[in-house]
Amino acid sequence: MQGSDSLFINIWYIIFWGSVAIIVYNYFLYPVILIIARKFTRNRAELKTADFTPQVTLIISAFNEDKVIDQKIENSLNLDYPRDRLEVLVVSDASTDKTDAIVRAWEKKDSRVRLLRMPERRGKTAGLNRAVQEARGEILIFSDANAIYNINAIKELVKYFQRPEVGYVVGKAVYLEEGASPAGNSEGLYWKYELWLKELESDFHSVVGGDGAIYAIRKELFDPLQEDDINDFVNPLQIIAKGFRGVFNPRAVCYEYAADQFEKEYHRKRRIVNRSWRAFKRYLHLFSWSRHGKFLFLLYSHKVIRWFNWVFLVAIYISTIIINLFTDSLFYRFILLLELLFIALALIGYVLDKKGKSIPTIFYLPYYYHLINLAALGAFIDDLRGKKYVKWEHVRAG
Repeated sequence: MQGSDSLFINIWYIIFWGSVAIIVYNYFLYPVILIIARKFTRNRAELKTADFTPQVTLIISAFNEDKVIDQKIENSLNLDYPRDRLEVLVVSDASTDKTDAIVRAWEKKDSRVRLLRMPERRGKTAGLNRAVQEARGEILIFSDANAIYNINAIKELVKYFQRPEVGYVVGKAVYLEEGASPAGNSEGLYWKYELWLKELESDFHSVVGGDGAIYAIRKELFDPLQEDDINDFVNPLQIIAKGFRGVFNPRAVCYEYAADQFEKEYHRKRRIVNRSWRAFKRYLHLFSWSRHGKFLFLLYSHKVIRWFNWVFLVAIYISTIIINLFTDSLFYRFILLLELLFIALALIGYVLDKKGKSIPTIFYLPYYYHLINLAALGAFIDDLRGKKYVKWEHVRAG
C-alpha cells in the first residue's frame, strides 16, 4: 500500500474507532464514571417529610384531555398532602373538547381546583408562563394530564426543598407496560436506563433536565420562557445557571402510558430533540466551565452527545464499508456482517410495524434504536430549515 493510500485508510480507521468510542462512552462508560465518582461526591441525604408542607400549586397542562382529565383531578385531590396547602391549576390550551367543562364541574365541587383557559391556542409553554403568574404556591409542580401520581408523590417532591441549594426536584415517571405495544416496550426499556442515569447524576451533582410529567421548582426561580422553549429542559437550565442544583427522587412516582405506535414515538422524539437543541444554543451562554463545570460535563455527556449519535452511527457504517473496500481484513469483514445483521433486524421490525403485526424483541430494539437516531437527524434538519415546534400534542391513541 502506497503512503497516500495508507494515510487514507488510517483516517477511516480513526473515524471508525473514534465513532465507536464516543457511542460506547455515551451509553456505557459515562454511567461507569458516575458510579465511581458518586462514591466520593454523594449528594443525596435522607430527609424527613414530617412538618414540611409548603404551599404547593400543581399545574396540569391540558389540550383536549377529556378522556383523562377527570381521573387526573380526582387523583390530584386525593394525594396525601394537607388540603389547605394544595392548589390544582389546570391550564387549558384553548381546548375544543369537553376538557374545560369537566374542570369547571370540579371547580364547583372543590375550591382547590381552578381552570386557566388560554384565549387562543399558543402551546404548552405559553400556558405555563401564564399559570406561574396565577399560581399561589411557593412550590410549583408541573404535570401532564395523563400522569397519575402515587399518593405520597407531593410530599416526596417537596421534602428536598428543605435544602437551600435545591432548586428543582424531578420525580420518577413509570411507563405502564401491561398489554403494551412494542413501541411502548422499547420506550419502557430506554426509560429505565434514563431513570438510572438520572439517579447517578443526582447523586454526583445534579439531574440534567426535568420531566414534564412530574417535577417541582421553587416559584421564585421561574423565568418566563419563550414560546418555543421546551419547559422541562430550559427551566432547569435557568435554575442551574443561578447556582442551584436539581435532585432526582425515585420515590416520587407517577404512571403513564408510552406512545402506542412507533410513528408517534418518532415524531415525539423529533420534536423533543429539535426544541432541546434550540434551547441548548439559546441558553448555553449562561454557563461557564469555571462555575458550572460539573453540570456541563453531565449535560454534554448525557444530552448533547446523544443528540448527535446518528452522526457517529453513520460514520461507523460508512467507514466499515470503505475499510472493507480497501483492505482484506477478516476482522472488518466480520464487523460489516454484524452491522448488516443489525440493520436487517431493524428493517424487519419496520416491516412488521407497518403491517401492524407484533414485533419480537430481537427486531424492535434495533428498529427503535435506528428510529430515535433518525428522529434526531430529522430534528436537526428542522432546525436548519428554521422550523419551530410550539403547539403541544400528546402521543396517546385516539
